[in-house]
Amino acid sequence: MKAIKTLLATSVVSVALLSATAGQAGEALAVNIVKGTGSVEVMHNGKKTIIMRNQDQKNTVNPAFAKTSRKCPPFCIQPSTLAPGVETIGEIEIIDYLVRMSGGDSSILVIDSRTPDWVAKGTIPGAVNIPWTTLNPAKGADPISIAEIMTDRFGVKDLEGLWDYSDAKTLVMFCNGMWCGQSPNNINNLLKFGYPAHKIKWYRGGMQDWEILGLSTVR
Repeated sequence: MKAIKTLLATSVVSVALLSATAGQAGEALAVNIVKGTGSVEVMHNGKKTIIMRNQDQKNTVNPAFAKTSRKCPPFCIQPSTLAPGVETIGEIEIIDYLVRMSGGDSSILVIDSRTPDWVAKGTIPGAVNIPWTTLNPAKGADPISIAEIMTDRFGVKDLEGLWDYSDAKTLVMFCNGMWCGQSPNNINNLLKFGYPAHKIKWYRGGMQDWEILGLSTVR
């Protein structure tokens, strides 16, 4: 609740949190994101997209995320704290990052770490897909392609083989949820490369929690 109040009280972010879509048509939403905020507008693939919750109060969770039991390994429950310095965040915080990024804050990148087959089923609006395999040498990711992602996507400078993270982006990563190891794999590999832990945020709940809350997805 403190995080919600902080988000809604923050000056720049509060302005960016738009009024509900239905409210713009003179009709209040029954299911808000937080009290007084029914929806937010973000950019996804160059187009304005609305994030809001499903208004059907009889709606049930997407069947793809209704399963309670998956074989472990590989689908083991992840810890609440992934690594020292890496902040674990929730829905309000990731929406905050999405709004700021869509508003022109180029220091943030929200990343869907899942493989493309999962992303095709739906992702969080505003996120970009960087599959966990592309940063994993054990899965065939070579040093050149990893370096290109670091410099072209993450704002890291390559100083003749040394990484300069002074202008590196804040990376907000997620995958399928608390039982998914794809974003943790990305995060752990980045930490091995020397990426600053304080510039990595982890949405542990991922698509599982996002879907349970009825929040908007895009294909």
